[in-house]
Amino acid sequence: MTEVLPGFWTTLADVVAAVCLLLGGFFSLSAGVGVLRFGDLLARTHAVAKPQVLGLILLLLGVALRVRSWPAVTMLALVVAFQLLTSPVAAHMVGRAGVRTGKVDPAGLEVDELGDDPAEPRQAPQQPTPPR
Repeated sequence: MTEVLPGFWTTLADVVAAVCLLLGGFFSLSAGVGVLRFGDLLARTHAVAKPQVLGLILLLLGVALRVRSWPAVTMLALVVAFQLLTSPVAAHMVGRAGVRTGKVDPAGLEVDELGDDPAEPRQAPQQPTPPR
C-alpha cells in the first residue's frame, strides 16, 4: 500500500483552486461579453445574472481552497450566500422595469406574464367602430 504524503493534499487543493479560478474567470468574462454583445434587455439581464454568479462562486471557491483559513472561508461563504440572494432579485426587477417602461418587445416573449398586471392602471375597452 502506498503512503500518502502530507504535501499531496496541498498540491491537489492548489490544482483544484487553479482550475476553479480559471473557470470562474472564464464565466465572468463571458458574462461581460454577453452584456456587450446581446441586443435585448432580457438577454443582457440573463448574461449578467447567470454566468456572473457562477463565475463568482467558482472564483471564491478557488480563493477559499488557496487560503485555507476558517475566518476567510466563512467570509467568502457569506459573500456567496448574499450574491445568490440578491442577484436573481435584481435581475428580475430590472427585467420587470424594462417590460413596464416599454424597453422589451412583448412580441418576442413566448409567455407574457406581465401583460395583464393588476398593478397597472386599466384602460377602458375600445368600442369597435361600425363598418362603413
